[in-house]
This record gives sequence, structure tokens and C-alpha cells, in this order.
Amino acid sequence: MSFWDSIQNGWNAFLGRDGPSSESQMYIGEAYYTKPDRVQLTRGHERSVINAVYNRIAMDVAAINIRHVRTDEEGRFKEEMDSKLNDRLTLEANLDQTGRAFIQDAALSMLDEGNIALVPTSTNVNPMVNDAFDIKSMRVARITQWYPNWVEVEVYDEKTGHKVKRRYMKKAVCIIENPFYTVMNQPSSTASRLIRKLNLLDTIDEQNSSGKLDMIIQLPYIIKTPARRQQAENRRKDIEMQLSSSKYGIAYTDGTEKITQLNRSIDNNMIQQVEFFTEMLYSQLGITQSILDGTADEKVMQNYYTRTVEPIVAAITDEMKRKFLTPTARSQHQSIMFFRDPFKLMPVADFAELADKLTRNCIATSNEIRQAIGMKPMDDPQADQLVNNNLSQPKEQLEKAETAEIDQKVRRKRVEEIQNG
Repeated sequence: MSFWDSIQNGWNAFLGRDGPSSESQMYIGEAYYTKPDRVQLTRGHERSVINAVYNRIAMDVAAINIRHVRTDEEGRFKEEMDSKLNDRLTLEANLDQTGRAFIQDAALSMLDEGNIALVPTSTNVNPMVNDAFDIKSMRVARITQWYPNWVEVEVYDEKTGHKVKRRYMKKAVCIIENPFYTVMNQPSSTASRLIRKLNLLDTIDEQNSSGKLDMIIQLPYIIKTPARRQQAENRRKDIEMQLSSSKYGIAYTDGTEKITQLNRSIDNNMIQQVEFFTEMLYSQLGITQSILDGTADEKVMQNYYTRTVEPIVAAITDEMKRKFLTPTARSQHQSIMFFRDPFKLMPVADFAELADKLTRNCIATSNEIRQAIGMKPMDDPQADQLVNNNLSQPKEQLEKAETAEIDQKVRRKRVEEIQNG
């Protein structure tokens, strides 16, 4: 852009040539102080330790990469698809959420509700009529009614800023059930019992910290007649008035009156019950306290990912594969797969040894190892070949590998040209 074009077409938020901001004079919808589409926990989890557990699991689920891929004849990963669905999972799920935020929203809502729906809110064709459709936007919805072939969901409408109820056919939406439903969402589950115990404990704490004096005044006369009871009631109100109106909370009594303080803590086993149910919930979910505070070692984290995170991610990907991919697409070896970076929890010293073993045994190339540690790939063709760099390679073998790589690039370029017309 030339200098004159930059002056003619340039725009500044504070120095607009149109005078006052035109956006401030047009109606752009209702305003909120908080994000209106944020997940609102509905079962009392926000007041308990379960909120932190669910949020930790949802974050770990979102950290796993979910991709729309193409596989080979054996069902192994071959390449990543360039599709609208893959863009929703990796880049932008909707106007307000990235792909990772969308998965975290789905996992957290599923753990809270027990059943959720992933709803395509914008498509190129009507998903109720056509099985093959491109998803332009999708959101997490709460299921409010169940029908034989339909579901009624409550989903956020980004145009109005409100949550509205819509009916979808079951074949057009992903209905995901929590794999730990019996542990988390049933009325008699361990999580529900723990929430009830925590609510009772909060009630006891509020009563103990309510500011009451909890004392008994012993008067010097026997209270049996209505006149004496009325006299005792007046005396009680008089002491209350003295304490409430006094700057320092000081009151006086008669020398014959005796005051007994009762604000002693009442011993109960509520704390022990909360600790018992917390440990039981951790064991049933396959997590430990070390996972929450970040001190778990590699074996504990591997067990956690296998027993807790993997079933949730598998439930999401399997339902996406079933509803968002047509039988024709599946016959073309398209699939929804998830991948976890195995090097995130590994120390640098152990990673160096593992990288040597992977490259020496021709399991991974040098550029793949460099990418895993955040380094840019090398331009050397040998860095993309599965060769043992510790051994000298014959010249003919190197030339053959380079020729095969060039042929593969030429073929890939031709295929792209054919697809692009």
C-alpha cells in the first residue's frame, strides 16, 4: 500500500475521520458484565472441592489434540485432513471459543450434567435433511428434553446473546454421556454424597460464625409465673439493647445474676466423613492429590491419563466419528483421532536418551524430534529420513532415498493441482 493509500484508507480507533465512533451510535446487542456463554455448574459443584477436580480433568482433556484425519487401510494415521470440521477442532469452534476452549467446555459440561450435545449451529446445508454437511460453527448445549428421535437442547445464540431452546434430530448432533456417570452424576453417587456432606459442613460453619453470643443468664428468682417470665424477657431484651448500642459491646448486670457462655465447638465426625468420601471419589476417578497439586511422577500421570482422561476423550471422538462423518467418508478412510504428546512430562535428560533411541532405531526422524522440543526443522533432506545417523550410510542408499523423496513431493504436488482443478 502506498503512502497516499494509507492516508486515504487508514483507520484509527481514536482518530477516525468520521468524527465520533459510529459503532457507539448503532445497536450491537445486549451487554453483560460477565461472559454469557460461560459454563455455569448446576449441581452445587461451585461450592465444593469437586469444582477443582472437574476443572483439572477438563483442562487435561482439552490438552489432547483431536483431529480430523485420513488413515490407511490398516486404520493407522496417515495425514491430517484440510476440512471445515478440522478447522472447528483446531482453530475456531465458534465466534467466542477456540477449538481447545470448545473441548474444555464440552468436557466440563459433560462432567457436570452427565449428558451433553455438540450442536452444529451453522452449516452449509440443513443437517436435518442432509447427512453430509460442512460445519461452520458448533457449540456445547445442555439437553433439556429427550424424545425417541429428537432432543431439545438449550444452546447459546451468539446473535441475540441469549440461551434458547431448539430441537434437533439425534442423527445431527453428538450426544455424549459421561463415562463416569454412576460415580459423578447419579443421585446416590459418591460425588453427590460428598456434595451433601460439604453443604452440611458449610451450614455448620455459618452457624458457628454467625456472630451470636450463645449465653444463658441465670436470674436470682424462680421463673414460673407469667409475670416472672415477662420480667425475664424484658431483662434479656435490655441486655441485648445494651450490647447492640454500645460502641465496644459492653453491658452491665446485677450482682446476683450469673452469665454462662455456650459458644463452645460441638465435636462431630463431619470432617472425617468428608475426607473419606473425597478419597473414595479420587480412587474411583483414578486421580490422586499429587495430580491436582502438580507433584505426580510420570507413572502416576500415565495411569491418570489411561484411566480417567482417555475414556472421556474416546467418548467425544467416537460420537463425532459416528455423527459428523458419513458412511461414504468413513469408507474413504476418514476418521476422528486424538493424539497426546508423550514428551510433555519427560525430563530433559531422559528425553535426550529417548530421542537417541528413537532416531537410532528408525522410529522417528530428526525433524520430528526437533519439532517435539519446539525447534524449527532442518532443510537437510536426511533430517526427514528414517536412518541411523550413528552408522555410515552407503552412497547409493542415500541417493535412492533422496530420489524417492523428490518423487513423493512431485506426486503430492500433482494431487493438489488435480484437487484444486
